[in-house]
Amino acid sequence: MVSPLLTDLFESHRPHLLSVAYRLTGSVADAEDAVQESWLRMAGVHQSEIDDLRAWLTTVVGRICLDHLRSSAKRRETYVGQWLPEPIVSRPGSGGDPLELVVRDQDSRLAAMVILDALTPQQRVALVLHDGVAVPFAEIAEILDVTAEAARQLAARARKALVRAPEPVADDVHDAAVRRFLAALATGDVAAVAATLHPEVTFTADAGGTTGTALNVVAGVEKFARLAVSWWLEHLGESLLELESVAVNGQSGLVLTDPNSPFGRPVRVLAFTVRDGKIWAAYDFANVAKLSGARTR
Repeated sequence: MVSPLLTDLFESHRPHLLSVAYRLTGSVADAEDAVQESWLRMAGVHQSEIDDLRAWLTTVVGRICLDHLRSSAKRRETYVGQWLPEPIVSRPGSGGDPLELVVRDQDSRLAAMVILDALTPQQRVALVLHDGVAVPFAEIAEILDVTAEAARQLAARARKALVRAPEPVADDVHDAAVRRFLAALATGDVAAVAATLHPEVTFTADAGGTTGTALNVVAGVEKFARLAVSWWLEHLGESLLELESVAVNGQSGLVLTDPNSPFGRPVRVLAFTVRDGKIWAAYDFANVAKLSGARTR
């Protein structure tokens, strides 16, 4: 039986473990499962075998998440369209949810999460565990079943990929860019929308074949602007869906809900990355099966 003291200690580490697991898997459901499984494994180990509970739990979560990543890689082989990490959606005042603590970390911003999702499982584990939580390469090597030098090289290659993500901007800069974009979008003027976009802008939609959307990444100001106006008219012009401003992975985005649903469940989430004061990327999360982190009630 786990002592109340050890239970309290575990709960104090839950936000940290959830943050690590989310960055490792890109899935809210998998992250929560991994943290819960680490609790069960801890309960089966004598306390005298654990010198540093936080470090021990972090390593256990890393092993569990590696298995999740390998399983996810197989699912992605047959996935229709683009694959995005699951978003974490929150409203003001939801600070009691451990997920809210996860997205306070700028490493969980969407641009970084998208690049993490493109890494190999081994690269991702090596990078997140070493650079994110300072796990020594010798311990990472044991998790990955490679040498310490190989683990170091895996992290180095992942680090090079991650530099492609723009640095997160301050919340007020992000909010202002999103407001300008939405205001232009509401006019239906393609040129006005284009003026709010970064020259390198991209649009990525993840629907998994469940609904109509762009199957490929759309790049370029003109293409994006026309698509954005069309998307706006299709989903909000004559639609009964409700639109609400929320935080997506810690910064302003949008959630579309169906008021006819008894639980007001989200049916779509739209998020953004801002660079140089303009929209650099937009992400359309349209697969409701991947919206377990959209807790808007």
